[in-house]
Amino acid sequence: MNPEQVIRHLARANEVARRARDQLGRHPFGAILVAPDGETVLAEQGNVDTVNHAESVLARTAALNYPAEYLGRCTLVTTVEPCAMCAGTQYWAGIGRLVYGLSERRLLALTGSHDENPTMDLPCRTVFAAGQKRIEVIGPVSAVEEDIAALHRDFWQAPSPHH
Repeated sequence: MNPEQVIRHLARANEVARRARDQLGRHPFGAILVAPDGETVLAEQGNVDTVNHAESVLARTAALNYPAEYLGRCTLVTTVEPCAMCAGTQYWAGIGRLVYGLSERRLLALTGSHDENPTMDLPCRTVFAAGQKRIEVIGPVSAVEEDIAALHRDFWQAPSPHH
């Protein structure tokens, strides 16, 4: 996946996150699954709730619908670095590449100690390194960090009916 594709797909994932927030009142996280060609978007998923994060739901759905060999050549593109649960789910689903925009640590700086998002300081690269399969990781991506951060800053710090 080239840099232009990375930025374009991260922008699309951020739109999925925006829709999850605006239309459903959910936490603003979004993920997409990109085919091996680096262009075709196979699935989109916004955050559902605190145990059904965008990435884990997407990875489980992908594992049900595509063969492992194919998923090994696909990319999970997500707005924020996956937590330990989501990184583990991606690993078990066999999705071979991850692209994320904003780091988990940057998210923690934005959300603080928020009851609805008790961020874990466990980088996805650490989770993947504990496994036997190699997952390529691209991120954080500075070109989109501010757009993603803005969505979270508005959600977690502004008084709103969402939380």
